[in-house]
Amino acid sequence: MNEEDKELELLKAKRLLEMQKNISLQQKQEELKATKQDQKTTNPREILIKQLGYRGLEVLQNAESQFPEETKLVIDKLGDLIQSGEVTETIDGGKLLTLFRSIGIRVRVATTINIEQDGKLVSWSEKLKESTSVKESSENQTE
Repeated sequence: MNEEDKELELLKAKRLLEMQKNISLQQKQEELKATKQDQKTTNPREILIKQLGYRGLEVLQNAESQFPEETKLVIDKLGDLIQSGEVTETIDGGKLLTLFRSIGIRVRVATTINIEQDGKLVSWSEKLKESTSVKESSENQTE
């Protein structure tokens, strides 16, 4: 009987070892699934926004409002490139605008030109209005 007990204990130990291996494999698979789901739930737009620099978000929002379908494709591709590590640099508004224009998407961005006048910043359109009103008033006075 003593020898039968030893064989039984040996079988129990082998079985216990197999069960522990199976449990650890299942845990690893569950962890991998969880990390894959986290990566999938990370929106390509969010990945891109984290990489955007000065005025990048403004250009992106303009592009989304003007060309929603095309911009979605660009966002998906840029998100993939950033996630894979092929694009590591910060993308500012100028670079993003250049990218859109190079693929044929003409994103319009509101632009203002400011001029310093008497220590204040004045928009170019206001400066032109002032100069034309000064000319008109001087012409009216000469008549």
